[in-house]
Amino acid sequence: MPRTRRTKPLYLRGTFALHERPGRHFQIIWYDPERKRERSVSAGTSDLEAGRIAVDRLYLASNGGGAACPTCGQPVDRGNQLIAAIIADYLVGHGAGKSSADAIKARLAHVLQYIATLNDQAVHARSVNEAWISRFRGWLKTEPFTAGNKQKLRSPATVENSVVQLAAAMNWAREPVDFRPIPLKDLTNSPSYRADVATLASMFRYALASPRRSSLLAFLRLGVISWARPDAIMDASTEPRRGQWHSTARALSLNPVGRRQTRKYRATVPIPECVAWWLDEAKGPLVPLGLSKSTWRRMERALALPGEGQSGMRLIRRSVATLARKRLGEEHWIQGRIMLGHVQPTTSDIYAVTDPAHLGRALAVTTSLITEIESLTPGAFYRGFTALKNDPAEPSV
Repeated sequence: MPRTRRTKPLYLRGTFALHERPGRHFQIIWYDPERKRERSVSAGTSDLEAGRIAVDRLYLASNGGGAACPTCGQPVDRGNQLIAAIIADYLVGHGAGKSSADAIKARLAHVLQYIATLNDQAVHARSVNEAWISRFRGWLKTEPFTAGNKQKLRSPATVENSVVQLAAAMNWAREPVDFRPIPLKDLTNSPSYRADVATLASMFRYALASPRRSSLLAFLRLGVISWARPDAIMDASTEPRRGQWHSTARALSLNPVGRRQTRKYRATVPIPECVAWWLDEAKGPLVPLGLSKSTWRRMERALALPGEGQSGMRLIRRSVATLARKRLGEEHWIQGRIMLGHVQPTTSDIYAVTDPAHLGRALAVTTSLITEIESLTPGAFYRGFTALKNDPAEPSV
């Protein structure tokens, strides 16, 4: 009986080919030079994008592909790799599973979009120099994007985020980076708007008005309690394996076990006793459903908060920091900087381990803010709150 001819691969990476199987998960087939025969494994999915990632993972992990170091998992320097290949490997080997995965992918997508406009799309790492990056910056600055019903141009900081991410990907791939990203602090104009206690209380009141805004309520709570960045709030969990919630010490480590600290350092912060019950009772992620930007924007419109980036999801962090600085005074503001992750541990801290309890003044300020918000909006933090009203028109978060 003649052998059935194999269909054309859906995706090919090196010798690893993704094939469709009717009614079953995709299959990955490759030639194993050591065993001198073909091997195959299920991709574990029937989704094409997930199948491509499965192929990339296998390719990276294969010594035959010469892609990954068996000790550290990073790619072995094969010299002057294609930028498109570096990005694909970086998204699988480094970006996948991170809370910032979507942001990383979006930033590098701009690089891939630019490469697609070039006559020669086979761009190698060692062709990317200052002149190449300058052309990329010029292209992305004039490339509009749609926000709502409006077309806008990207800010210099947004453009530079793609440059910074490309440099990170090239470093990960052990390729020389022959260009220098512009420091983001030189490009970013921080929003000037800060919410006062009354405005913060109105945000909690809005969140309490419907059970469908539970994720918004959780985000607001943890933002005031921890002073954390939005990505750290979304990443916070009480799962024991993550090692974040230390109930006995009443301390929350914003950086989970196994996650490497980055330039945006995540501190370990003290948690006021009056709200520790919430973390004790939580099972898993503290913002379990995540929080969409559309939900936040609906609140902005409902409360007439200023737009144009002035009242984005970092508003809680900026507002709490501003209120706390006034209450702490400059003499004790160092505690505020530690809470924000702007002061990082030094070598001496390894010997004299820091204790979150040492942030007593910052903890007292956080407790006072919670008390004031709770007095204006009962149920914002304490037990036994109920929704003020049902809002069937509100979409689920």
